[in-house]
Amino acid sequence: MTTYVLFPLFACSQSSPSVNKPDAADTRVGGRCEGCEAIYECPVPFSVLNEVDTLPDFSLNGPKLVLSGTIYQRDGKTPAPGVILYAYHTDQSGRYPTMGGEQGWGKRHGYLRGWVRTNQKGEYRFYTLRPGAYPEGGAPAHIHATLKEPGKTAYWIDEYLFAGDPNLPSASQRGKPKGGDGVLQVNEQNGVLAATRDIILGLNIDDY
Repeated sequence: MTTYVLFPLFACSQSSPSVNKPDAADTRVGGRCEGCEAIYECPVPFSVLNEVDTLPDFSLNGPKLVLSGTIYQRDGKTPAPGVILYAYHTDQSGRYPTMGGEQGWGKRHGYLRGWVRTNQKGEYRFYTLRPGAYPEGGAPAHIHATLKEPGKTAYWIDEYLFAGDPNLPSASQRGKPKGGDGVLQVNEQNGVLAATRDIILGLNIDDY
């Protein structure tokens, strides 16, 4: 049985200006991607990121969530190292919280966001709290995700969703899953929620 360390290091501080820039030579994929620029707002170089990040809410009260998985190449079998995965989500009230002074996309995405870079096995892991649904209702609780793989522009994949959510759309409503199925089966281990999502680069991504 996997034992999770509850106090991992932060992979990316969120208080300094970004040092990452898009590369004009990258092949454009994914079509229109409003907000994908946020992936570049990690203020440490992508090259020094590791596969683990802890979002700022993990130390707060709430349902602690360990979200992990493996990112694969388009064949769905070969691990993909060096892929940047950016994730952000709401707080327990269903809002994207800000502290004031956020820059760029942090004004909209809030401060509950993190960045990881897959290891040689394609693995990644986030420590956070399970997000709350929008208070207006109708939409399921979710975690947004953007990928940046070497040589290609950043692109969206399907949101992380939670099985059993009363607002979860049916499979037919969700359509072809971008990057693979994002619906999480959540299990509890030692008082911590654990969920796994594997991702396939380019799967159902426009212009890939």
